[in-house]
Amino acid sequence: MADVSYLMAMEKSKSTPAARASKKIVLPDPSVRSVMHKYMEKNNEVSFEKIFNQKLGYLLFKEYCETLHGEPVPQLYFYEEIRKYERLETEKERESKAKEIYDTYIMGEELGRTEKYPADAVEHVWRHLKKNEVPTSLFQPYVRTIFDILESVYEKFLNSEKYTRFCQWKNLELNIQLTMNDFSFHRIIGRGGFGEVYGCRKADTGKMYAMKCLDKKRIKMKQGEMLALNERIMLSLVSTGDDCPFIVNMTYAFQTPEKLYFVLDLMNGGDLHYHLSQHGKFTESEMRFYAAEVVLGLEHMHNRHVVYRDLKPANILLDEYGHVRISDLGLACDFSKKRPQASVGTHGYMAPEVLCKGQSYDSSADWFSLGCMLYKLLRG
Repeated sequence: MADVSYLMAMEKSKSTPAARASKKIVLPDPSVRSVMHKYMEKNNEVSFEKIFNQKLGYLLFKEYCETLHGEPVPQLYFYEEIRKYERLETEKERESKAKEIYDTYIMGEELGRTEKYPADAVEHVWRHLKKNEVPTSLFQPYVRTIFDILESVYEKFLNSEKYTRFCQWKNLELNIQLTMNDFSFHRIIGRGGFGEVYGCRKADTGKMYAMKCLDKKRIKMKQGEMLALNERIMLSLVSTGDDCPFIVNMTYAFQTPEKLYFVLDLMNGGDLHYHLSQHGKFTESEMRFYAAEVVLGLEHMHNRHVVYRDLKPANILLDEYGHVRISDLGLACDFSKKRPQASVGTHGYMAPEVLCKGQSYDSSADWFSLGCMLYKLLRG
Protein backbone atom coordinates (compact mmCIF):
# COMPACT_ATOMS: atom_id res chain seq x y z
CA MET A 1 0.00 0.00 0.00
CA ALA A 2 2.84 2.38 0.80
CA ASP A 3 4.40 1.74 -2.61
CA VAL A 4 1.08 2.33 -4.39
CA SER A 5 0.57 5.61 -2.50
CA TYR A 6 4.14 6.70 -3.35
CA LEU A 7 3.80 5.85 -7.07
CA MET A 8 0.46 7.66 -7.32
CA ALA A 9 2.00 10.76 -5.70
CA MET A 10 4.92 10.61 -8.18
CA GLU A 11 2.49 10.50 -11.12
CA LYS A 12 0.46 13.41 -9.74
CA SER A 13 3.59 15.53 -9.24
CA LYS A 14 4.48 15.12 -12.94
CA SER A 15 1.02 15.84 -14.32
CA THR A 16 -1.19 18.11 -12.22
CA PRO A 17 0.36 19.73 -9.13
CA ALA A 18 -1.84 19.90 -6.03
CA ALA A 19 -4.16 22.79 -5.25
CA ARG A 20 -1.83 25.76 -5.59
CA ALA A 21 -4.68 28.14 -4.85
CA SER A 22 -5.21 26.59 -1.43
CA LYS A 23 -2.22 28.53 -0.06
CA LYS A 24 -1.82 31.92 -1.70
CA ILE A 25 1.45 33.72 -1.07
CA VAL A 26 0.94 37.12 0.54
CA LEU A 27 3.96 39.45 0.52
CA PRO A 28 4.63 41.62 3.59
CA ASP A 29 4.00 45.38 3.48
CA PRO A 30 6.56 47.40 1.42
CA SER A 31 7.55 49.22 4.62
CA VAL A 32 9.59 46.11 5.50
CA ARG A 33 12.21 47.36 3.02
CA SER A 34 14.23 49.44 5.51
CA VAL A 35 14.42 46.64 8.09
CA MET A 36 15.40 44.03 5.49
CA HIS A 37 17.98 46.34 3.91
CA LYS A 38 19.69 46.79 7.29
CA TYR A 39 19.53 43.05 7.95
CA MET A 40 21.09 42.21 4.55
CA GLU A 41 23.74 44.91 4.94
CA LYS A 42 24.75 43.41 8.28
CA ASN A 43 25.12 39.99 6.60
CA ASN A 44 27.01 41.42 3.58
CA GLU A 45 24.17 40.45 1.21
CA VAL A 46 23.56 43.80 -0.52
CA SER A 47 26.52 43.68 -2.90
CA PHE A 48 25.84 43.60 -6.64
CA GLU A 49 27.25 40.10 -7.15
CA LYS A 50 25.32 38.62 -4.18
CA ILE A 51 21.94 39.86 -5.48
CA PHE A 52 22.74 39.43 -9.20
CA ASN A 53 23.67 35.76 -8.66
CA GLN A 54 20.34 34.95 -6.99
CA LYS A 55 17.57 33.94 -9.38
CA LEU A 56 15.01 36.31 -7.86
CA GLY A 57 17.50 39.18 -7.58
CA TYR A 58 18.58 38.73 -11.21
CA LEU A 59 14.99 38.68 -12.53
CA LEU A 60 14.02 41.83 -10.60
CA PHE A 61 17.23 43.61 -11.69
CA LYS A 62 16.51 42.65 -15.32
CA GLU A 63 12.92 43.88 -14.98
CA TYR A 64 14.22 47.19 -13.60
CA CYS A 65 16.61 47.57 -16.57
CA GLU A 66 13.81 46.86 -19.05
CA THR A 67 11.06 49.03 -17.53
CA LEU A 68 12.33 51.68 -15.11
CA HIS A 69 15.91 52.49 -16.10
CA GLY A 70 15.98 55.42 -18.51
CA GLU A 71 18.66 54.08 -20.89
CA PRO A 72 18.86 50.66 -22.60
CA VAL A 73 21.20 48.14 -20.98
CA PRO A 74 22.39 45.84 -23.81
CA GLN A 75 25.18 44.47 -21.57
CA LEU A 76 22.55 42.44 -19.68
CA TYR A 77 21.56 40.58 -22.87
CA PHE A 78 25.23 40.18 -23.81
CA TYR A 79 25.79 38.50 -20.42
CA GLU A 80 22.78 36.20 -20.95
CA GLU A 81 24.15 35.13 -24.35
CA ILE A 82 27.57 34.39 -22.79
CA ARG A 83 25.88 32.20 -20.16
CA LYS A 84 23.96 30.33 -22.89
CA TYR A 85 27.24 29.84 -24.79
CA GLU A 86 28.99 28.44 -21.69
CA ARG A 87 26.22 25.86 -21.18
CA LEU A 88 26.51 24.43 -24.71
CA GLU A 89 27.96 20.91 -24.76
CA THR A 90 29.46 20.46 -28.27
CA GLU A 91 32.16 22.45 -30.06
CA LYS A 92 29.95 22.79 -33.13
CA GLU A 93 27.19 24.46 -31.09
CA ARG A 94 29.70 26.73 -29.33
CA GLU A 95 31.34 27.72 -32.63
CA SER A 96 28.00 28.79 -34.11
CA LYS A 97 26.96 30.65 -30.95
CA ALA A 98 30.38 32.35 -30.58
CA LYS A 99 30.17 33.79 -34.12
CA GLU A 100 26.63 35.00 -33.47
CA ILE A 101 27.73 36.74 -30.23
CA TYR A 102 30.79 38.24 -31.95
CA ASP A 103 28.73 39.67 -34.83
CA THR A 104 25.86 40.93 -32.66
CA TYR A 105 27.61 42.36 -29.61
CA ILE A 106 31.34 42.73 -30.21
CA MET A 107 31.35 43.96 -33.83
CA GLY A 108 28.31 46.13 -33.08
CA GLU A 109 30.26 47.74 -30.25
CA GLU A 110 33.31 48.26 -32.46
CA LEU A 111 31.32 49.81 -35.31
CA GLY A 112 29.45 52.07 -32.91
CA ARG A 113 32.84 53.11 -31.42
CA THR A 114 31.39 53.34 -27.91
CA GLU A 115 34.66 51.77 -26.62
CA LYS A 116 33.16 50.34 -23.44
CA TYR A 117 35.09 47.06 -23.68
CA PRO A 118 38.90 46.75 -23.50
CA ALA A 119 40.75 46.23 -26.80
CA ASP A 120 42.60 43.15 -25.52
CA ALA A 121 39.24 41.42 -24.92
CA VAL A 122 38.27 41.91 -28.58
CA GLU A 123 41.70 40.63 -29.66
CA HIS A 124 41.41 37.59 -27.36
CA VAL A 125 38.06 36.49 -28.86
CA TRP A 126 39.09 37.19 -32.47
CA ARG A 127 42.35 35.25 -32.07
CA HIS A 128 40.51 32.14 -30.86
CA LEU A 129 37.76 32.38 -33.48
CA LYS A 130 40.35 32.59 -36.31
CA LYS A 131 41.73 29.23 -35.15
CA ASN A 132 38.21 27.79 -34.66
CA GLU A 133 38.95 27.44 -30.93
CA VAL A 134 35.85 27.77 -28.76
CA PRO A 135 36.68 27.05 -25.07
CA THR A 136 33.87 27.68 -22.58
CA SER A 137 35.94 30.56 -21.13
CA LEU A 138 36.14 32.39 -24.50
CA PHE A 139 34.14 35.45 -23.40
CA GLN A 140 35.39 35.65 -19.79
CA PRO A 141 37.44 38.86 -20.46
CA TYR A 142 34.12 40.58 -21.17
CA VAL A 143 32.28 39.39 -18.05
CA ARG A 144 34.25 41.57 -15.62
CA THR A 145 33.65 44.67 -17.77
CA ILE A 146 29.94 43.82 -18.08
CA PHE A 147 29.75 43.54 -14.29
CA ASP A 148 31.46 46.94 -13.90
CA ILE A 149 28.90 48.55 -16.25
CA LEU A 150 25.94 46.84 -14.59
CA GLU A 151 27.18 47.87 -11.13
CA SER A 152 26.71 51.54 -12.10
CA VAL A 153 23.05 50.71 -12.92
CA TYR A 154 22.76 48.70 -9.71
CA GLU A 155 23.13 51.83 -7.54
CA LYS A 156 19.88 53.18 -9.08
CA PHE A 157 18.21 49.75 -8.75
CA LEU A 158 18.71 49.94 -4.96
CA ASN A 159 16.49 53.03 -4.87
CA SER A 160 13.72 51.50 -7.01
CA GLU A 161 10.47 49.70 -6.28
CA LYS A 162 12.00 46.50 -7.73
CA TYR A 163 14.50 46.41 -4.87
CA THR A 164 11.59 46.95 -2.46
CA ARG A 165 9.94 43.89 -4.00
CA PHE A 166 13.19 41.94 -3.51
CA CYS A 167 13.20 42.93 0.19
CA GLN A 168 9.58 41.79 0.54
CA TRP A 169 10.45 38.36 -0.92
CA LYS A 170 13.53 38.00 1.29
CA ASN A 171 11.46 38.83 4.36
CA LEU A 172 8.88 36.22 3.36
CA GLU A 173 11.68 33.69 2.77
CA LEU A 174 13.11 34.31 6.26
CA ASN A 175 9.72 33.96 7.94
CA ILE A 176 8.42 30.82 6.25
CA GLN A 177 7.16 28.62 9.06
CA LEU A 178 6.77 25.09 7.76
CA THR A 179 5.04 22.32 9.69
CA MET A 180 4.34 18.64 9.09
CA ASN A 181 0.92 19.65 7.73
CA ASP A 182 2.61 21.21 4.68
CA PHE A 183 3.65 17.74 3.45
CA SER A 184 1.99 14.41 2.74
CA PHE A 185 4.25 11.48 3.63
CA HIS A 186 4.69 8.28 1.64
CA ARG A 187 6.98 5.28 2.02
CA ILE A 188 10.42 5.16 3.69
CA ILE A 189 13.15 5.34 1.04
CA GLY A 190 16.18 5.10 3.32
CA ARG A 191 17.44 4.68 6.89
CA GLY A 192 20.45 6.15 8.69
CA GLY A 193 22.04 6.26 12.13
CA PHE A 194 19.91 9.20 13.31
CA GLY A 195 16.61 8.59 11.53
CA GLU A 196 14.80 7.81 8.27
CA VAL A 197 14.33 9.37 4.83
CA TYR A 198 10.77 9.54 3.45
CA GLY A 199 9.36 10.32 0.05
CA CYS A 200 6.99 13.27 0.54
CA ARG A 201 4.88 15.69 -1.45
CA LYS A 202 4.47 19.40 -0.66
CA ALA A 203 0.81 20.22 -0.30
CA ASP A 204 0.69 23.63 -2.04
CA THR A 205 2.94 22.91 -5.05
CA GLY A 206 2.54 19.14 -5.47
CA LYS A 207 6.31 18.73 -5.87
CA MET A 208 7.97 15.54 -4.60
CA TYR A 209 10.94 15.68 -2.20
CA ALA A 210 13.00 13.41 0.03
CA MET A 211 12.57 14.36 3.69
CA LYS A 212 15.39 13.44 6.06
CA CYS A 213 13.93 13.09 9.58
CA LEU A 214 16.54 13.10 12.37
CA ASP A 215 15.44 11.98 15.83
CA LYS A 216 16.78 14.39 18.49
CA LYS A 217 16.94 11.64 21.17
CA ARG A 218 19.04 9.41 18.92
CA ILE A 219 21.31 12.34 18.03
CA LYS A 220 21.87 13.11 21.73
CA MET A 221 22.44 9.45 22.66
CA LYS A 222 25.11 9.09 19.97
CA GLN A 223 26.55 12.57 20.68
CA GLY A 224 25.88 13.61 17.09
CA GLU A 225 24.77 17.20 17.71
CA MET A 226 27.76 18.69 15.90
CA LEU A 227 27.29 16.33 12.94
CA ALA A 228 23.62 17.27 12.50
CA LEU A 229 24.33 20.99 12.84
CA ASN A 230 27.27 20.76 10.47
CA GLU A 231 25.17 18.97 7.82
CA ARG A 232 22.56 21.75 8.03
CA ILE A 233 25.25 24.44 7.56
CA MET A 234 26.98 22.62 4.67
CA LEU A 235 23.67 21.99 2.87
CA SER A 236 22.90 25.72 3.17
CA LEU A 237 26.32 26.62 1.74
CA VAL A 238 26.06 24.41 -1.35
CA SER A 239 22.33 25.06 -1.96
CA THR A 240 22.54 28.89 -1.92
CA GLY A 241 22.83 30.84 -5.17
CA ASP A 242 23.19 28.88 -8.39
CA ASP A 243 22.01 25.33 -7.77
CA CYS A 244 24.29 22.51 -8.83
CA PRO A 245 22.52 19.68 -10.70
CA PHE A 246 25.08 17.18 -9.34
CA ILE A 247 24.56 17.70 -5.59
CA VAL A 248 21.51 16.73 -3.54
CA ASN A 249 20.38 20.26 -2.57
CA MET A 250 18.26 21.30 0.39
CA THR A 251 15.08 23.31 -0.25
CA TYR A 252 13.65 23.64 3.28
CA ALA A 253 14.64 22.88 6.88
CA PHE A 254 12.49 22.99 10.00
CA GLN A 255 12.09 21.26 13.37
CA THR A 256 9.60 20.01 15.94
CA PRO A 257 10.35 19.35 19.64
CA GLU A 258 11.22 15.71 18.76
CA LYS A 259 12.82 15.87 15.28
CA LEU A 260 14.87 17.83 12.75
CA TYR A 261 13.70 17.83 9.11
CA PHE A 262 15.78 18.48 5.97
CA VAL A 263 13.73 18.63 2.75
CA LEU A 264 16.02 17.52 -0.09
CA ASP A 265 15.95 16.73 -3.82
CA LEU A 266 14.29 13.36 -4.43
CA MET A 267 16.54 10.66 -5.94
CA ASN A 268 14.79 7.52 -7.16
CA GLY A 269 17.59 5.56 -8.82
CA GLY A 270 19.45 4.06 -5.86
CA ASP A 271 23.18 4.59 -5.16
CA LEU A 272 26.29 3.47 -7.04
CA HIS A 273 27.19 0.95 -4.30
CA TYR A 274 23.87 -0.86 -4.87
CA HIS A 275 24.34 -0.87 -8.66
CA LEU A 276 27.91 -2.10 -8.24
CA SER A 277 26.64 -5.05 -6.18
CA GLN A 278 24.12 -5.83 -8.93
CA HIS A 279 26.42 -5.53 -11.97
CA GLY A 280 29.86 -6.47 -10.61
CA LYS A 281 31.60 -3.48 -12.20
CA PHE A 282 30.98 -0.55 -14.54
CA THR A 283 32.29 0.00 -18.08
CA GLU A 284 34.78 2.77 -18.89
CA SER A 285 32.19 4.74 -20.89
CA GLU A 286 29.74 4.63 -17.94
CA MET A 287 32.47 5.74 -15.56
CA ARG A 288 33.53 8.64 -17.79
CA PHE A 289 29.94 9.88 -17.67
CA TYR A 290 29.55 9.48 -13.89
CA ALA A 291 33.04 10.85 -13.16
CA ALA A 292 32.34 14.02 -15.17
CA GLU A 293 29.17 14.72 -13.17
CA VAL A 294 30.85 13.99 -9.82
CA VAL A 295 33.74 16.32 -10.74
CA LEU A 296 31.27 19.15 -11.49
CA GLY A 297 29.56 18.52 -8.14
CA LEU A 298 32.89 18.64 -6.28
CA GLU A 299 33.93 21.81 -8.10
CA HIS A 300 30.65 23.45 -7.01
CA MET A 301 31.50 22.60 -3.39
CA HIS A 302 35.15 23.68 -3.69
CA ASN A 303 34.11 27.04 -5.18
CA ARG A 304 32.21 27.58 -1.93
CA HIS A 305 35.26 26.49 0.14
CA VAL A 306 33.67 23.18 1.16
CA VAL A 307 35.76 19.98 1.29
CA TYR A 308 33.47 16.92 1.09
CA ARG A 309 35.69 14.26 2.80
CA ASP A 310 33.35 11.27 2.36
CA LEU A 311 33.33 10.43 -1.35
CA LYS A 312 32.38 6.78 -1.91
CA PRO A 313 29.89 4.84 -4.09
CA ALA A 314 27.24 4.67 -1.33
CA ASN A 315 27.05 8.49 -1.24
CA ILE A 316 26.52 8.93 -4.99
CA LEU A 317 22.80 8.72 -5.78
CA LEU A 318 21.07 8.42 -9.16
CA ASP A 319 17.90 10.22 -10.24
CA GLU A 320 15.18 8.69 -12.42
CA TYR A 321 16.99 9.85 -15.59
CA GLY A 322 20.32 8.21 -14.67
CA HIS A 323 22.25 11.34 -13.62
CA VAL A 324 24.27 11.23 -10.40
CA ARG A 325 24.31 13.54 -7.39
CA ILE A 326 26.57 13.73 -4.35
CA SER A 327 24.64 13.27 -1.09
CA ASP A 328 25.19 13.18 2.70
CA LEU A 329 27.24 16.26 3.65
CA GLY A 330 27.50 15.37 7.34
CA LEU A 331 31.33 15.14 7.24
CA ALA A 332 31.91 18.09 4.88
CA CYS A 333 33.56 21.21 6.29
CA ASP A 334 34.28 24.83 5.40
CA PHE A 335 38.03 25.44 4.91
CA SER A 336 37.76 29.16 4.05
CA LYS A 337 39.01 30.32 7.48
CA LYS A 338 40.90 27.32 8.81
CA ARG A 339 42.11 24.15 7.12
CA PRO A 340 40.81 20.94 8.72
CA GLN A 341 43.14 18.47 10.42
CA ALA A 342 40.62 15.82 11.51
CA SER A 343 40.89 12.23 10.28
CA VAL A 344 37.32 11.63 9.03
CA GLY A 345 35.69 9.69 6.20
CA THR A 346 35.71 6.06 5.10
CA HIS A 347 38.97 4.12 5.20
CA GLY A 348 40.02 3.01 1.74
CA TYR A 349 38.91 6.31 0.20
CA MET A 350 40.77 8.70 2.54
CA ALA A 351 43.74 10.69 1.24
CA PRO A 352 47.10 10.20 3.08
CA GLU A 353 46.97 13.72 4.54
CA VAL A 354 43.48 12.99 5.95
CA LEU A 355 44.65 9.70 7.50
CA CYS A 356 47.55 11.45 9.27
CA LYS A 357 46.13 13.16 12.35
CA GLY A 358 47.37 16.70 12.84
CA GLN A 359 48.18 17.30 9.15
CA SER A 360 46.12 20.09 7.55
CA TYR A 361 44.55 19.67 4.11
CA ASP A 362 42.15 21.35 1.70
CA SER A 363 39.81 20.36 -1.16
CA SER A 364 42.60 18.38 -2.91
CA ALA A 365 41.80 15.48 -0.52
CA ASP A 366 38.54 14.94 -2.45
CA TRP A 367 40.42 14.24 -5.70
CA PHE A 368 42.30 11.36 -4.04
CA SER A 369 38.95 9.92 -2.87
CA LEU A 370 37.56 10.32 -6.38
CA GLY A 371 40.43 8.24 -7.80
CA CYS A 372 39.83 5.49 -5.23
CA MET A 373 36.11 5.47 -5.96
CA LEU A 374 36.61 5.25 -9.75
CA TYR A 375 39.07 2.36 -9.29
CA LYS A 376 36.52 0.53 -7.11
CA LEU A 377 33.71 1.02 -9.63
CA LEU A 378 35.85 -0.03 -12.60
CA ARG A 379 37.41 -3.12 -10.98
CA GLY A 380 34.49 -4.23 -8.82
